[in-house]
Amino acid sequence: MPGRRRGRRESSLRQGSGRAWSVMAALIAALVLMPVAAVAWMALNPTENIWPHLLSSVLPRYLSNTVILAVGTGLLSACMGAGSAWLVSMYDFPGRRWLQWLLLAPLAVPAYIGAYALADFLDYSGPVQTALRGWFGWANAGDYWFPRIRSIEAAILVLSAALYPYVYLLTRAALHEQSGSAYEVARALGAGPWGLFRRVGLPLARPAIVAGSAIAMMESVADYGVVSYFGVQTLNTGIFTTWLERRNAGGAAQIACVILLVVLVLALWERFARRNARFHQSARQPRPITRQLLKGLPAGAATIACMLPFALGFLLPVGVILNYALAYPEGWITPGLGLAVWHTVSLGGIAAFLTVGMALVMVYGVRLSGRSLPRLLLPATMIGYAAPGAVLAVGILIPLAALDHRLADGWLALTGSDPGLILTGSGTAIVLAYMVRFFAIGQGAIDGAFTRVAPSLPMAARSLGRSNAGVLRDVFMPLMRGSVGSALLLIFVDSCKELPATLLLRPFSYETLATRVHEKASLEDLGNAAPAALLVMSVGLLAVILLAHTNPGLRKAASRGIGVSQAG
Repeated sequence: MPGRRRGRRESSLRQGSGRAWSVMAALIAALVLMPVAAVAWMALNPTENIWPHLLSSVLPRYLSNTVILAVGTGLLSACMGAGSAWLVSMYDFPGRRWLQWLLLAPLAVPAYIGAYALADFLDYSGPVQTALRGWFGWANAGDYWFPRIRSIEAAILVLSAALYPYVYLLTRAALHEQSGSAYEVARALGAGPWGLFRRVGLPLARPAIVAGSAIAMMESVADYGVVSYFGVQTLNTGIFTTWLERRNAGGAAQIACVILLVVLVLALWERFARRNARFHQSARQPRPITRQLLKGLPAGAATIACMLPFALGFLLPVGVILNYALAYPEGWITPGLGLAVWHTVSLGGIAAFLTVGMALVMVYGVRLSGRSLPRLLLPATMIGYAAPGAVLAVGILIPLAALDHRLADGWLALTGSDPGLILTGSGTAIVLAYMVRFFAIGQGAIDGAFTRVAPSLPMAARSLGRSNAGVLRDVFMPLMRGSVGSALLLIFVDSCKELPATLLLRPFSYETLATRVHEKASLEDLGNAAPAALLVMSVGLLAVILLAHTNPGLRKAASRGIGVSQAG
């Protein structure tokens, strides 16, 4: 009897512990969803309703430019990413071994840095137009025609060059997961290179292409640095104009809701576009793809086709910025650079550890809970990654500022001293924005790591008397160390590159590397912007190296040594 009572007591303690984990998971989900809920509430209850004015004046222009930008970026990214993935997967040509990795490099370059580099390279005073005037003897811009650089077309080009690796990664992985038998049968039936791509490769890779294009489109909707530098008025720039220039937070929230609606439409389109696209592997070991060897003109064309996206997305911005860094070495010792580095590293590091910690608690709490509400909240928390940083800034700053003023007033009433704005006057709001924005990265990595742990291991630990916290500490954490480390690094890198949320939430004269690059480049001072830009790109390379190391499609291709056959 005493043993039975002790067993019931231990069981009730475990159930109580499980309920506590579930409550913590629900609280974390509420914190992550709070900014989006705040945006919706402010949009529905504005202090000054300017929605009719927005609808009749600037909103149609904002919306049309945003749609054009998103569609153009999605189409061009699909062409760049899917085309290069098809070439490096199906053919062998000079440079292919290196290009399959180098095509990932543009992920290390924030799109706004690519915009500064392209404009500097192609502008009237840039090397291209200067060389043309020298070669043909033109005296001024009136003597010749040159495409307008600061335009929506240039913004589409820059964003596509920065975002096509999303399509490339997913498409390449999808191609390598398929058996080479389908391609061999198609060749035996007389399909040429174009027919092979159109009738076999494109249908098999369509879900991956659609998913990658949707990511690129959502990222283009969230962009602020490129469109503001090129003077393209989009919904995202409209938030800055309405909030900072017109001092209307309600109007900014209403525009933010339109952005959320656009993102939701893109997400639903992505699901709808691949609703019937289902391709399953055979239960047998799939036959590897046999790459066709290209020679002569086709080989050179394939090399150039893969080099162009890499050159535009990585070589050009790195080359331009590196040239400025070498030409103006005094930029490395200008005031504020060291402090910007410290702010970037500290904010990114704090956000990464807090985000991964919260994701760990939430996913573990949901797994322990048998209730439906926590399980419904888990996928809902991924909305922060789809929401642009400017949208989250609107939903964070207004409620946080109100709380900050209440805390300051309460402290003043109690002590007689004014502490100032503790939350919004420091980097707290920025850290919160990073946590909400990149919570999906931590959640996805942690959730995937949990599923790879055999259920018998935690069950055995509980049977030996371990509590839920003990099981997490002694069983799960040692087995998930790699996934946790990857999530920490990815969130840190993305936090270092985040621009819109940092611009809106930073205190006065508070700089990070991203805001320093933006402000110096906006003043056409690329000499002083170059050091911060190089540092941001160097941090981004860490994520690219990690991504290349962990991408299954690339690792499988390298490890199994895909064969090469002759082709005419």
